[in-house]
Parts: sequence; structure tokens; C-alpha cells
Amino acid sequence: MAAQYAEGVRGGYSPNVPTNRKPRVTIDQVAQATGVSRQTVSRAINNKTEIDPETRQRILDAAQAMGYRPSRFARGLVRQDLITIGLVIADVLNPFFPEVTAGVLEAAERRGWQVVVYNTGSERRKELEVVDMLFDQVDAGIAFLLHHDAIAKATAGNLPFVLLDKGGRAPAVPGVRIDFEGGARRGLEYLIDRGHRRIAMLDDEAYLSAEAPNTRRELYLKVMGERGIPVDINWIQPAHNSIDGGAAAMERLLSAHKDVTAVFAYNDLIAIGAQLRARALGLGVPEDCAFLGFDGLSIGELVEPPLTTLHIDKRRLGEIAVEQAALLLGGMSEDEVPEAVIEPQLIVRASA
Repeated sequence: MAAQYAEGVRGGYSPNVPTNRKPRVTIDQVAQATGVSRQTVSRAINNKTEIDPETRQRILDAAQAMGYRPSRFARGLVRQDLITIGLVIADVLNPFFPEVTAGVLEAAERRGWQVVVYNTGSERRKELEVVDMLFDQVDAGIAFLLHHDAIAKATAGNLPFVLLDKGGRAPAVPGVRIDFEGGARRGLEYLIDRGHRRIAMLDDEAYLSAEAPNTRRELYLKVMGERGIPVDINWIQPAHNSIDGGAAAMERLLSAHKDVTAVFAYNDLIAIGAQLRARALGLGVPEDCAFLGFDGLSIGELVEPPLTTLHIDKRRLGEIAVEQAALLLGGMSEDEVPEAVIEPQLIVRASA
């Protein structure tokens, strides 16, 4: 099986660049012209079952007359006799997602399926654009989506759809839930039991502008409250989801609160950046400040000292998502697909 990649986010021409190219006829226009749903048009064009032969021929004749070209065939992305999974990830450069992708690819290959990968950067516009393309290009979708309207759009049609890291979003939609609550609790209680009382959090700034539950922040505040530990609002610093973002957030944190003794980071990338900056500023790790990450990236073992983290089995996350997609493609309804949960495991290393 060849894993294939599609940019899937730009689409079309800039309105400032003149072109004689005619606008592409969409599947919605064919559906409107023939008086059927877009799903029926998709089934007719893809030679799927459960469609009347006369209806199929009427749709095919109309599509040909209108000049409709199914984009996935025109671009050579898939073969008509293969099941194609559309995998939507937030950031191809984030080491979390290649491991998830590897799990999806391995599970798909065992079934003889192929995978098209889309990257959104967790931007609302790109998520909506990619979701639009999935209906025309794939047989099922597996996606990490941050924005509520993108999730609603993806699940509004008949396309089998599975959410990665569904959390508290779209409870009726099949997906894999990561038990962030259990993981965050184990990590924070470990720090507290080690004697830390001034525990800061470096949060992912993407959640500040998205309508999505921020489970890790909620659990940070909840656990600190349960243990009777007051939290200064300046202990929570937003960080860009990167090593540089973690470093910048740590510098801001220390400028406001030099007395923090531990940092709970949204993920390993942010934690690594923060730890590196703390050491560059002369702090001992963990003597002056301890660091706890989340995700369990392999690069956490390469920093000095190695990062204590909450490890998520990312390959298994991808494999389970494919298993759920297979159930949906096999005819199981969304509410029949059993819930799948990944439990983060505390990996204690030298940073905390």
C-alpha cells in the first residue's frame, strides 16, 4: 500500500490572479441538478451499491454533461477499487502526529486500504476547507479537529467519521478518547506528593481562540483546588505549541514568578522548550524547578535531564481509529460503535 499525501488546504486560485479556467463543477451542483442528495451522487459516481441503476445512469449522464470531475480521480489520489481513509492531523511537524499516522497507516495496510493525509495547523478555516474535501475524496474520515463548527460539518453528512482525541466534544460521534483527566491527575499529584506547592502551567495558546474544552487546564485547576493549593493566575502562561513557544512562555513565567518550583506543561514540546530555557537562565532541574510534560514523545528522552511525562500510546490511538472506521464502513451505526479510551501512563525520569 502506498501512503499518499494531499495538501488539501489551499484550493483554487488567488482572486488577484487572472485566469481563464472555468470554476470546477461541484458535487452539490450535480445533486441540485438531479434532485438527489450529495451522498447519492457520490455513490453513483463511485459505483457503490444500494442505488437504483436508472438513478445512477441519470446522475452519471448529468455529471458528464455538466463537466463534473471527481477530484480524487482527476488528481490520481486513489483507485476506484480501494477503500480510502482521509486522515486529518493538526501539525505534520509536531512529533505527536507522525506516531499517530504510523498507527493509522499500519492498520489500514493490514486491510488493504490507502490513506490520504491532510494538515490543518488547527486553523479554523483550514479545518473547514479540509472537511469539505473529504466528502468528495475519501470513503471515511479520521480526524483531529479543534473547532466545533468543523466537527459539526464533518459529522452532518453520511460519511463515516471518527474523531481523534474526542474528549468532551461531539459525544454522539465515534472516536478515541484520551483520558486526560486521569493522566493529568496522576502527574499533578506526583508533583504535589514530591512537596511542590507552587506549580505553574504552560498552556496551549490555540485553545484561547477555539470553542473547545481545555481538559488539561481544567484538571490543573481542579486538582490544585482539591489539594488546597492556591493558584496565581500568572502561573498559567499561554504558549505556542512548539519548543520555542515553551521557552518564551517560561521566560514570561519567571519574570512574574521566580518562586515557582514546578511546571506542568500542556505537552512535551512546550515542556522541553521551558526546561531548556530554565537551564539557560541558570536554574537547576529539578533542584530549582521540576518539569512535567504530556504525550510521551521520544525526544523527551534526549534532553538533559530526561523529561518526566505522561505517555500516550499514539500508535495504538491511530490503530483504534481505523478499527472504528472499519465498523462504520461495515454498516454499524454511530451509536453502536463502542467507546475507546487511551490511558496516559506516568513515566518518571530525572526532570521531576
